[in-house]
Amino acid sequence: MHKIINKLVDLQGLLDKTRQLDFLAPLLLRIFLAPIFIIAGYGKLAALDSTAYYFGEMLGMPAPMLMAVMAGATELLGGIALVLGLATRWFAIPLMMTMVVAAATAHWDNGWHALPESKLTVPWEWRVDLIEQANERKAAVKSLLKEHGNYKWLTEAGYVTILKNGIEFAATYFIMLLALFFIGSGRYVSLDYYIRRKYYPE
Repeated sequence: MHKIINKLVDLQGLLDKTRQLDFLAPLLLRIFLAPIFIIAGYGKLAALDSTAYYFGEMLGMPAPMLMAVMAGATELLGGIALVLGLATRWFAIPLMMTMVVAAATAHWDNGWHALPESKLTVPWEWRVDLIEQANERKAAVKSLLKEHGNYKWLTEAGYVTILKNGIEFAATYFIMLLALFFIGSGRYVSLDYYIRRKYYPE
């Protein structure tokens, strides 16, 4: 028994040595999220009138132009900050707020899944009815394409599906941002790291 415990302690020691690479996790989170927010923010600001119309008329949000500017600027500037690893924990807060607003206004009524998964990947999907309806329509679309179109060519780059548009992506991005809020931008490959070393030396 003593040998087993010693072996487990040795293995734990090897595992702990991987902490030397702990900067990789926040770095990869930042690299993953940054282009998503930069593109989304730039798109909102580049088509501000359309964004404001969507926010006001489709989502029923108050002060749609102001909300469009705020959402677009938050995503664009927040995405750039993520690339640089600058004020990451601070920018995570408004970015998380935009994900909450997006989930509540644009996606909540569609349930969890972004796509109509035939087999639920989570037990908390609350719009199973939409999955059934979407899959029914997907089958109809496929049937029409096979009968009247070149289905093989149409699906060479990917299968035909129906966008269910649930909160899945917004919730996933929120969780990733929450991790960055707590752990920060990471060591070495972020401006935050060097700013902290200069002004808050340990």
